[in-house]
Amino acid sequence: MENHHHFKIYKPYGYLSQFVNNGQKQGKKKLLGELFDFPEKLMSVGRLDEKSEGLLLLTTDGKLSNHINSAGIEKEYYALVDGQITEEILKTLRTGVEIGFDGKKYQTKPSKVVALPEKSNLPERSKKIRDARHGPVSWISITLIEGKFRQVRKMTSAVGLPTLRLVRVRIGSIYLENMQVGEVVALPDIAIL
Repeated sequence: MENHHHFKIYKPYGYLSQFVNNGQKQGKKKLLGELFDFPEKLMSVGRLDEKSEGLLLLTTDGKLSNHINSAGIEKEYYALVDGQITEEILKTLRTGVEIGFDGKKYQTKPSKVVALPEKSNLPERSKKIRDARHGPVSWISITLIEGKFRQVRKMTSAVGLPTLRLVRVRIGSIYLENMQVGEVVALPDIAIL
C-alpha cells in the first residue's frame, strides 16, 4: 500500500493554488511551493483563486482528491461583502441564484447561508480591503456542496453585494481553526466524512 502525504494550509491572498507555472502570464505569480518544502506529486484538492484565501488541502492521493471534489462534501466560506446583508438576500442566496458558468446560465444548488456578526478570528489580509468607513459591509458564511469557478463571488454579485474578501474555513470536517496566513500543517490522514 502506498504511503500518501496530506497537508492543510492557509493559502495566502495573491497565491495560485498550484506548484508549477503553466504559462507566460503566470511568470511572476506566487506559487504554493514557496510556502514549504513539500514532497513531490502533491496536488491541491480543489482550488482557491488568486484573490481568495484560507483552507486548502494538499495530497498525493488522487483518488482522495477526486472523492472530495465529487462527493458533495461541504465547503464553508466566510465572505466580506460590499453592502448591508438582509434576511431577504440571505433567503435568495439559500435557495440558489443564477450565475454564469462556462458561458451559460447556471442555477446554484441550495446552500447554507448565515449572517456573521464579524470576521471571527481571521488574521488581517496582506492587501488592504475597503472597510465600513466607506459604506456598509457585512460578513456572511456560505456553505456549498458544489464548487463552480468563482461561485461564491458570482453568487454575492448576483444579489448586488460584491465580495471584498473570501476565506474558506472548512472542507468536510477539516477546519482552518486558528491557522495563520501561509501556515502548513501535515495531516496524518484525511478523514473528512
